[in-house]
Amino acid sequence: MIHSSTTSDDIFECTQCGECCTGFGGTYMTEEDVDRIADFIGMSPERFVETRCQIVDGMPVIAAGEDGRCVFFKDNCTIHEVKPRMCRAWPFIDAVVRVPSNWDLMANACPGIRTGFPHDVIRRIVGQEQSKLNEARHEAGSISPHLRGQKA
Repeated sequence: MIHSSTTSDDIFECTQCGECCTGFGGTYMTEEDVDRIADFIGMSPERFVETRCQIVDGMPVIAAGEDGRCVFFKDNCTIHEVKPRMCRAWPFIDAVVRVPSNWDLMANACPGIRTGFPHDVIRRIVGQEQSKLNEARHEAGSISPHLRGQKA
């Protein structure tokens, strides 16, 4: 295989199995995420944050259900079309850029991750995907206006 032309689609394809939605440490949401998801489920952004999120460090985080999964996971992701940017970023995360062998470890829990690629290829592709989402990360650093008047 010619690795210089390897893309993110070659190394990962989401199977919508929900493994990444289980036991997660929290999915932080940007203002855009809140607005998009609230609109999708027919709720005001404020009501969405109040009923479907927890506030962590001043930011809305999607709540976990009684089963330990994201509240939007019911056999599959019920908001897949509008899922938060943090979810869209998976598995192209910082831990892989820092330690590319983490890719192979994550593959043990995620059937969509393909292995067998050189670490420099993994690092390159993950870096490219992170660049695409960099703007969203910057946006996530600001407190959402939907939280005004809410307590952490």
